Amino acid sequence: MLLVLAGCANPAPEVAEAPAAPRLAREAERIAPQPRFTKLDYLLVDKSERLMIGYAGGQPVKAWRDLQFGDEPQGHKRFEGDERTPEGRYVIEGRNPGSAYHLSLKVSYPNAEDRAFARSQGRSPGGDIFLHGQPNSLPFGRMPGDWTDGCIALSNDEIEELWRIVPDGTVIEIRP
Repeated sequence: MLLVLAGCANPAPEVAEAPAAPRLAREAERIAPQPRFTKLDYLLVDKSERLMIGYAGGQPVKAWRDLQFGDEPQGHKRFEGDERTPEGRYVIEGRNPGSAYHLSLKVSYPNAEDRAFARSQGRSPGGDIFLHGQPNSLPFGRMPGDWTDGCIALSNDEIEELWRIVPDGTVIEIRP
């Protein structure tokens, strides 16, 4: 069964309905070698499993594990400074090759709903949420644990791969 995903700014491609957690990890284990793909059209992040699956043509083609999140990884980002990683459906809306972290892909947080909720509480929703690599000041390896201000961090090699295969406008769904 196909599900048409609703993107924030752009119509989303048709993608096979992604499984609910915890089945997502099992699906990642079953990703079969796919014919060479050059671009992804959908990213699915499962925070509880620290897993991201990339889809091309509606099929899962690549998995990334051991994702790192904000210092407070549980719960949806609501306010600036809450150290949480957003949950919901967004799009990749740009890239920053000059980031303080090894490359970064901008996530479209906050959306209209996020802004409205924060406004109703008299607060700022924050922003500047990215998929990115490790700090440029880190000579090698990975920072331990969850350390971002709400972003999703990967290894430098992984973000270089994403940089090549994730075009602007790609839907990213982040689940608890």
